[in-house]
Amino acid sequence: MAESSKPILYSYFRSSCSWRVRIALALKNIDYETVAINLTKDGGQQFSGEFQALNPMKQVPALKIDGITIGQSLAIIEYLEETRPTPRLLPWDPKKRAQVRMVSDLIASGIQPLQEPCHGEALDTRERGLGVHPHLPCLCWSHRLPDCRGLWGSLRRWPEKMVTSLPTRGPDGRKELAGSRNLSVLKQVGQENQLTWAQQAITSGFNALEQILQSTAGRYCVGDEVSMADLCLAPQVANADRFKVDLTPYPTISRINKSLLALEAFHVSHPCRQPDTPPELRA
Repeated sequence: MAESSKPILYSYFRSSCSWRVRIALALKNIDYETVAINLTKDGGQQFSGEFQALNPMKQVPALKIDGITIGQSLAIIEYLEETRPTPRLLPWDPKKRAQVRMVSDLIASGIQPLQEPCHGEALDTRERGLGVHPHLPCLCWSHRLPDCRGLWGSLRRWPEKMVTSLPTRGPDGRKELAGSRNLSVLKQVGQENQLTWAQQAITSGFNALEQILQSTAGRYCVGDEVSMADLCLAPQVANADRFKVDLTPYPTISRINKSLLALEAFHVSHPCRQPDTPPELRA
């Protein structure tokens, strides 16, 4: 992977986690290079030895900047905020800053990781099972394991080993799926139930998010300035559309998302406008 004086973003066009970082880079007017990591090609390019050396978690996004490499989208955004604070993505006011982090974590930890176990060679198979076009925007691996006891409650009757056993990727990088606990459980749900599961995960999170935003939102998620919370919201609404979630019960979420998508930074960072977007899907 070539050295560059510019920051290098290792990204996948349809990764919602990568999209968050692309928005931040665009808002802060940071010139960067993109290295595309195709999560489905060749069994998943994130599993290559070269990329694993860069990011042992085998996830996108990863950002090489200032002599270090940072994984996890929220960690990347917070680093950019601390080193390049204009425009601000975290408010000065500590109460509003806490609200921004609360909304960001609700989406990044409480919704996005649960909606689908799509990854690697399993991606296209499961998406075909859902009747979903494989090139629509989707998630990457989860950032962290959320506290999701409520959603898992229906699975309590399952043997503990079924919940806690982690599938691993074989030495050839193809035969088995690497993942986290949520992937292990979702595999047990069955392909025929994947759409229902994804919709339940998203609607459960959106029910809470809509209520929270009714008290925190102005024009955007927290007040009238774009924040890290908004960088999480727009990609997640795209995921909701992808999984055919009815957004009618979420007028605040829908209103904010419409305002965000009208902004240039959200426009240029959109999955349909990336270097690795397939020609037939370009805007």
